[in-house]
Amino acid sequence: MTVALIDSGLGLVPTTGWLRHLAPRLDLLLLMDPDGAPWGSRTASYVTDRLLAAARTAVARGARALVVPCNTATVTAIDLLRREFEPDLPVVGTVPAVKPAAAAGRSVAVWATVRTTASAYQERLIADFANGTPVARVACPGLAEAIDHGDKDAATAAIAAAAERTPADCDSVVLGCTHYPLVAPQILERLPAGVTLYDSAEAVARQTLRRLNGAVGAEPAEGAGQAVGAVDVQLSGRPGVLPAAALVYPVGRALASGTWVPRAALMSAATRLPVTAPAN
Repeated sequence: MTVALIDSGLGLVPTTGWLRHLAPRLDLLLLMDPDGAPWGSRTASYVTDRLLAAARTAVARGARALVVPCNTATVTAIDLLRREFEPDLPVVGTVPAVKPAAAAGRSVAVWATVRTTASAYQERLIADFANGTPVARVACPGLAEAIDHGDKDAATAAIAAAAERTPADCDSVVLGCTHYPLVAPQILERLPAGVTLYDSAEAVARQTLRRLNGAVGAEPAEGAGQAVGAVDVQLSGRPGVLPAAALVYPVGRALASGTWVPRAALMSAATRLPVTAPAN
């Protein structure tokens, strides 16, 4: 069974890692768009056209589910995807984890791209799900781009700047860009002790498996040898491999090696402690 994940860059890696962890026998088709990246700076019509083209390619190649691990693409075109492909196959989008963060925290910060931070979409999300909890909007210029390029120094600088703009009383930080979980350990290092990070990659992966009606079986035990499915990468419609920048991150290295992804390489839906990288 094949599940397709669509994003312009490395934002699809965390959700892919969770799917490989939870259902290792799934075949995964990763449709990336380096020619059009980053989608966050593109027009709605451009993103819609690229997303629909990738989805049609995935369906033609036998995908049984479509996952969009990208906030920009979800808000821009997920309804169009659902109208075209459901109910024949599930279409799963991504929404930042504002609701669980607000339910658990006294004060919340949402870290996101400059465009998302200024968007009506994020404001609606906060209005609908914050339930009166104070929410700080923290733009993170350059962070997603640094992650996409595997540029550790640029990412560190962007994280430090965002941490300085995060109110000291925030006890919950929502990662509002699907790239950010890849640098969760570095983010936690810059935040006060006890702050919890919230991300949606695990929830998106689990929702995908629920929509597939559990056809892939139970979650495997940690530490067990696992048979794994294929990981097929398309780069703007061309056969390829995961970009070299993906290998900077533990989950990217695990996916590139064709092995099962251990929980240690992943950020849980809510986490306080630094993510421990597995040995190389």
